[in-house]
Amino acid sequence: MGAAEPPAETGSSRSKMTVKAVKMPCTSANVYTKVPDGGWGWTVAFAFFVVEALTYGIIKSFGVFFNDLMESFDETNSRISWIISICVFVQTFTAPLSTVLSNRFGHRLVVMAGGLLISTGMVIAAFARSVVDMYVTIGIISGLGYCLSFLPTVTILSQYFDKRRSLVTAVASTGECFAVFSFAPAITALKEQIGWRYSLLSVGVLQLGITVCGSLLRPIVIKEQEEVKAQPPEESTETKYMLENEQTCTSIESIDSGVDITTSPSNVPGKTKAEPKSEEPKQHGQIPVENYSTPPEPKTKLLDFSVMRDYSFICYAFFGLFATLGFFAPSLYIIPLSLSLGISKDHSAYILSAMAIAEVFGRIFAGWVLNKKPIRKIYIELICVILLAVALFAFPFASEFWGLMTCSIYFGFMLGTVAGTHIPLLAEDDVVGIEKMSSAAGVYVFIQSLAGLAGPPIAGVLVDTTKNYSSAFYSCAAGMVLGAVFLALVRPCKTGLCHHYQQQQQQQQQQVEESPPGPPPELPDDFIDMDIGKAENSGKGSDSVV
Repeated sequence: MGAAEPPAETGSSRSKMTVKAVKMPCTSANVYTKVPDGGWGWTVAFAFFVVEALTYGIIKSFGVFFNDLMESFDETNSRISWIISICVFVQTFTAPLSTVLSNRFGHRLVVMAGGLLISTGMVIAAFARSVVDMYVTIGIISGLGYCLSFLPTVTILSQYFDKRRSLVTAVASTGECFAVFSFAPAITALKEQIGWRYSLLSVGVLQLGITVCGSLLRPIVIKEQEEVKAQPPEESTETKYMLENEQTCTSIESIDSGVDITTSPSNVPGKTKAEPKSEEPKQHGQIPVENYSTPPEPKTKLLDFSVMRDYSFICYAFFGLFATLGFFAPSLYIIPLSLSLGISKDHSAYILSAMAIAEVFGRIFAGWVLNKKPIRKIYIELICVILLAVALFAFPFASEFWGLMTCSIYFGFMLGTVAGTHIPLLAEDDVVGIEKMSSAAGVYVFIQSLAGLAGPPIAGVLVDTTKNYSSAFYSCAAGMVLGAVFLALVRPCKTGLCHHYQQQQQQQQQQVEESPPGPPPELPDDFIDMDIGKAENSGKGSDSVV
């Protein structure tokens, strides 16, 4: 006896296996009927936590290398500041490129490529012989890698969550805070043992972990419930051919009778029920094999610049432009400021670590408040920005260790409330909404690039001119105040000042589109008689030919 043949699979079993295959492989897309608010999203949140630690956490900890670079290259504060300025500028300026590549090749490959660029730039920078070499390696190469790693990760994380988006994003973004808290003392101690060059080399090797995080970013596809559930068994081939033969005979008879009847599903009553049964299982067989990474419809634009016509987004972009002035400079200059006040290097590193820990609590607190939503999220953000400006104005009044520690903790807490929420807020309806967040985030971060390029050098020039580090904090505070002004205009532009003008334009367009067509042209009274006469004459002509 030969081996028994396996039972033939029915259409139902094939469709069930197909739906299951969509969710099992780690390389395929996650298909959900609605936004999961969890599931694989928790893995994506962990990946975002690590990416934050190895991108912004390293950038904010770079201040521990400042004095070493100034001594090794014999350069001024402003020229050393250009390293981070170029890095932040490239990171934000190339944000649209990151959006286009993510929409074209997927978030996973883009983030993995970004991790390789970051690590390569840092490792080469460890062998730099001049500050210009650092501009190229850390500024351009690693800066491009930071862009390709950070923005796609936060974008896909927002797609996995809806109700918990604010809280999950805020908690996951604390990765940079823990990184600053741990990296600043660790790098300081490591420099004393092996020097700043090998310390920088070690950081570059550590940043290879971003490629591992990128491999965890599985794409997400939202499908309707009826498209995912198993379909009934496929109709037998014999019945299918019988229907086609009947429709062919019907179409031939209709031609002889002079009546135009087509065999399309809209015109054949029996076809409307029979056809979906034979076609839908085929569509399910194609989803996991060919179209698992991107849904076949609707077709996603690589970069949607229509957000630039939204007045509320324009105001929000200007808020990001000016607020960025206050994001990086305090982290870069807090250690030089403490050293200028006579505080030791060890205590200065503790101040930076305390700022990072306070930022953790600030991010979690902001996520919790935004999740509760006692008032509109845009107003909560505005309050936090105003309090952050107050923190920046407080730094110049600190004159000893505990005063500077208090200001750092307060600044870190308020920085956490803003830094962890300003990009995810793009997904709110007060700005652009979740549908346009990917393109909006690219344009928004691109506009921030100007402030990222100019902020630290401006602060460095002020420090070199005034011989006082307090001037750097004043420049940051001024930028934050301007950012608060534009943030206050976001909601009015959405519903008040400019919304009325947009509403009038939309109403005019709707009136033009919905206006009834003009009256039909008047026909002559003898139109029907003329048409009948022509028909009779044509009939007589055909008889004469016969």
